[in-house]
Amino acid sequence: MQKTALLSVSDKTGIAEFAKFLQSKNYRLISTGGTFKHLVENGVDVKEVNTVTNFPEILDGRVKTLHPNVHGGILARRSNENDMKTLEEKGIDTIDMVVVNLYPFFENAQKELELSELAEFIDIGGPTMLRASAKSFFDVTVVSDPADYELVKSEMEKDGETSFETRKALAGKVFNLTSAYDAAISQKLLEDKFPPYYTISYKKNMDLRYGENPHQSAAYYTETTNSGALKDFEQLQGKEMSFNNIRDLDLAWKVVCEFEQTACCAVKHSTPCGVAISENLLDAYQKAHDCDPISIFGGIVAFNKKVDKATAEKCNEIFLEIVVAPEFDADALEVFKNKKNLRVIKINSDLGDQMHMVQVDGGLLVQDADLQISDDLKTVTDKEPTQEQLSDLDFAMKVIKHVKSNAIVVAKDKQALGVGTGETNRIWAAQQAIERAMEKETEGLVLASDAFFPFRDVVDFAAEKGITAIIQPGGSMRDQESIDAANEHGIAMVTTGMRHFLH
Repeated sequence: MQKTALLSVSDKTGIAEFAKFLQSKNYRLISTGGTFKHLVENGVDVKEVNTVTNFPEILDGRVKTLHPNVHGGILARRSNENDMKTLEEKGIDTIDMVVVNLYPFFENAQKELELSELAEFIDIGGPTMLRASAKSFFDVTVVSDPADYELVKSEMEKDGETSFETRKALAGKVFNLTSAYDAAISQKLLEDKFPPYYTISYKKNMDLRYGENPHQSAAYYTETTNSGALKDFEQLQGKEMSFNNIRDLDLAWKVVCEFEQTACCAVKHSTPCGVAISENLLDAYQKAHDCDPISIFGGIVAFNKKVDKATAEKCNEIFLEIVVAPEFDADALEVFKNKKNLRVIKINSDLGDQMHMVQVDGGLLVQDADLQISDDLKTVTDKEPTQEQLSDLDFAMKVIKHVKSNAIVVAKDKQALGVGTGETNRIWAAQQAIERAMEKETEGLVLASDAFFPFRDVVDFAAEKGITAIIQPGGSMRDQESIDAANEHGIAMVTTGMRHFLH
């Protein structure tokens, strides 16, 4: 008995060749619209779907396969006598293979289109046929990806038909695709940041060598509808990226994007270990390096401006995993070639994150991304900070937003000199940051805290070590104690009204 294949594809890669193969295996071919035209132009003997439905395409092609003669032929259970009797009574032939891929909604969702234009890329008939075929995987082969043509051809050449395991796997691939497709559409239409079901559409970008540790397998996925700096980054040289590389790259790039001025950030183990801004890139790098010349070894360095030859040569003096920037001079790239394993990453897109997600066992925490610095900046002490101190306090606060809590950053002249991170109490973080800073500088230091001071101990310790100005969110029941301590020590204190915990 001759079998039937229905072909209706948006991506026509390889479809004519695949159709000719099916013909060679005695398949009857039916098709729709642009696919039909493409197949005819390539010498394929194919019938239009209206020869099956006995009804013309209508509404500019919006309705062409939504018909019992199509879906009955797909959904009929071949082992069910009643199903097959119904097909015979209604004069419906079985459809044994469905080759469909969807309107390019993913690609067009990223463009600046009017909603009425974007809606035209929402496929209805395609997902319906795919889902019907996938449900009928016991009898029907469904192909939603041109990359699977060769798999199907290989099995049919060998065994005459596709195996049950392959049909099952292809059906699973369909539901994986259609769920992502629907998620992408809902993302574009819903204005609710926290809808009843949290569905986000991601597509696999690459397999990774392993996860955080060698015994953990991993892959990297990127959003299908939204842009982002790490969605389309370009690796210009070096070893393949790892799980930890991508996480640290994300952090380093977000830190330098806090600044309009020339900035450099060094990251090690998901923690900024050096940040600075300066008039030129080389000086910014040197200052970032000098914050913690030990930790930067084997770390990631990000720049927010084009990397020149002199800066590249300086970077090459130590072992780095990654150098990332929006642009590189040709001379700089030549310098980096001397370190063949060094990953050189070019960022092509702006930051896009608006939401932040953390997976927990059996759940997902979702929140707005932390994009602001302050809500109500004000001086709360008798002593006003100087303009120079205010500038350094603003710099330190932009850095601290990306440091794990409890977090303290000590800075001077727009250079982070000490970073206290991840301690279980604030005084330990302050001690860590101040003592590291004082190894390099002892005068004119300012301090930033990611959260309020529950006690005056941090202020007292900071004063003892010569800190001249402090910025912190405020909001503690004991705020006045810290303010009084700052007044006693002659320290200027500024509050932001905005906490920046990062766990």
